[in-house]
Amino acid sequence: MKIVVIGGGSSYTPELISGIVEGYSSFPLSEICLVDLEAGREKLSAVAGLGRRMIRQAGLEEKIKLTETLERSAALPGASFVISQFRTGGGAARLKDELLPLPYGVVGQETTGPGGFAAALRQIPVALELAADMEQLCPNAFLINFTNPSGIITEALQGQSAIKSVGLCNIPLTLQRTMAAFLQVEHQRLALTFTGLNHLSWVTRVSLDGADLLEKVIAAPEAAAFLTHDFPEIEPEQVRVLLRRLGALPSTYLLYYYFPEQTLAMVRRQAREGKNRARCVLAIEKELFSLYRDPDLMEKPAQLSQRGGAFYSEAAVALMQAIHSGAATSMVLNTRNRGAIPDLPAEAVIETNCLISGQEIRPLSPGPLPVELRGLVQQVKAYEQLTVEAAIKGERRAAYLALLNHPLIPGAEKAGALLDKILKENAPYLPQFRSRCDE
Repeated sequence: MKIVVIGGGSSYTPELISGIVEGYSSFPLSEICLVDLEAGREKLSAVAGLGRRMIRQAGLEEKIKLTETLERSAALPGASFVISQFRTGGGAARLKDELLPLPYGVVGQETTGPGGFAAALRQIPVALELAADMEQLCPNAFLINFTNPSGIITEALQGQSAIKSVGLCNIPLTLQRTMAAFLQVEHQRLALTFTGLNHLSWVTRVSLDGADLLEKVIAAPEAAAFLTHDFPEIEPEQVRVLLRRLGALPSTYLLYYYFPEQTLAMVRRQAREGKNRARCVLAIEKELFSLYRDPDLMEKPAQLSQRGGAFYSEAAVALMQAIHSGAATSMVLNTRNRGAIPDLPAEAVIETNCLISGQEIRPLSPGPLPVELRGLVQQVKAYEQLTVEAAIKGERRAAYLALLNHPLIPGAEKAGALLDKILKENAPYLPQFRSRCDE
């Protein structure tokens, strides 16, 4: 059994390798192949070297072969799973995504708002090229998408390719473990019901041995403290009021929508201080790769926890184990709606609890969206679908309408100005827009 990692030179990869090594007894693969671009050659070499030392340290060097290549077509044949975790344009493009919207009075964030829109335009065509290669070289492989914005990219994949694919995010698992720690129970006993979209989801039920503890959770000060941990401009009391009235537990990304003035003030302050997340990540990665090159390092370093992505490897390995074993398993995934949320199109990709049974992934219906959540979800889904259309066709009109539909962009004038700037700044990565006249 072979796993191919697209974006194998990512600083995240040692986390994935650690999870694979720890889960080897129930998921006995034979090869991990790391793939990256020429520009990432040095990082790929550093990650591959550390990965081999981690495998050797675990006593698995005779069982797991780790290879590296800059040729995707050489890596894909024989793959059982392909993990997508690339970032077109690297950290420099992410930095632009975060800073570009700020002069327009719009929040800059990696996956939310104009930043996520720009990333999707860059990354959807690359994801579809990968899927096309898989159709030719490993048509039976399963594509697991971690590339952000995960929900939008998964929607493009499931709408345009026959390859089996699914989107995976670490946020639902992180929230489940956080709630288990708060309730002081083993996480296996706790089940959370999710509804919505990737980075736009809510927990509508917290089940402990069958009893719903949602009201207890949202009434506790710890819930507001968790949500505002990385948002110092938002008062926890404001969030406590929101939770009581909302009756659901939102993902942290929803704070950008519920508290737009505070979150915009926060990202502006961080940018002024040179402490926005993209710059922090670049600094963390510089340190990580210095560590990865140390021939005496035999395990993932503790500093990797600062990079984010908690439980990333656990989620990925659990999903691959479930698909490989065929045993019925439940996980929170991004996949086609198929009527699970009747308020959204059947072909739309949603984030909710799913039943994995062999190669089939079926969403478990959370029911209709509560009216207090419905409008926001439908509006963001319209934005996502228009973004996919724009990225595939290179249509300026669809791109403009996508931004016009985004709840964080205030009006037609800002949408047009942001689109002009995004297309200009990302021109090297957006050839699909060059061959078309302005519309």
